[in-house]
Amino acid sequence: MALLLGDTVPNFTQESTDGPIDLYDFFGDGWGILFSHPADFTPVCTTELGAVAGLKEQFDKRNTKVIGLSVDDLASHRDWVKDIEETQNVKLNFPIIADADQKVANLYNMIQSEDNKMTVRSVFIIDPEKKLRLTITYPAATGRNFAEILRVLDSLQLTDGYKVATPANWRDGDDVIVLPAVSNEDADKLFPKGYETVRPYLRTTPQPNK
Repeated sequence: MALLLGDTVPNFTQESTDGPIDLYDFFGDGWGILFSHPADFTPVCTTELGAVAGLKEQFDKRNTKVIGLSVDDLASHRDWVKDIEETQNVKLNFPIIADADQKVANLYNMIQSEDNKMTVRSVFIIDPEKKLRLTITYPAATGRNFAEILRVLDSLQLTDGYKVATPANWRDGDDVIVLPAVSNEDADKLFPKGYETVRPYLRTTPQPNK
């Protein structure tokens, strides 16, 4: 069965380019992103892994570790890393899981066609309680937008700490929405910067952690 938002994600131990990985231990008490790619030595995947390596400081700021995966074996991964580093001008700074037995791919429903053994481009954001907070699945021909993944991570971390939601196209630093369940009386206390009532159900306030 497919994982649903709020589910506890299944743990696993699998070989990777950084040695054996226990998912829960690897993520520890921080946030985690697990993302799959269809195959090694493919053009879109090469650009994606290079992009993620270049965002290490951004993920570190958010207390988030990333880990990649495909159903290729460890020897293939290690050879491919050289190509990623040479063509994308980065040093790969996160592990890639070798899932040749498809154990993880099946646990996380990453293979979505009976006649296709390759994993799709799946993204799983996992919180410190090991709960699934976001899934995105892309087709093979479309590279992922990792700026959007960072944006969602910012939203999740913000809305976990405050009684707010983030509106369409929100970016870190923009105004946010006061949750409808919060009374005006409570909003006066919770949001000292004030809030604007556009409609009784739509109140905006400056981002509270800025």
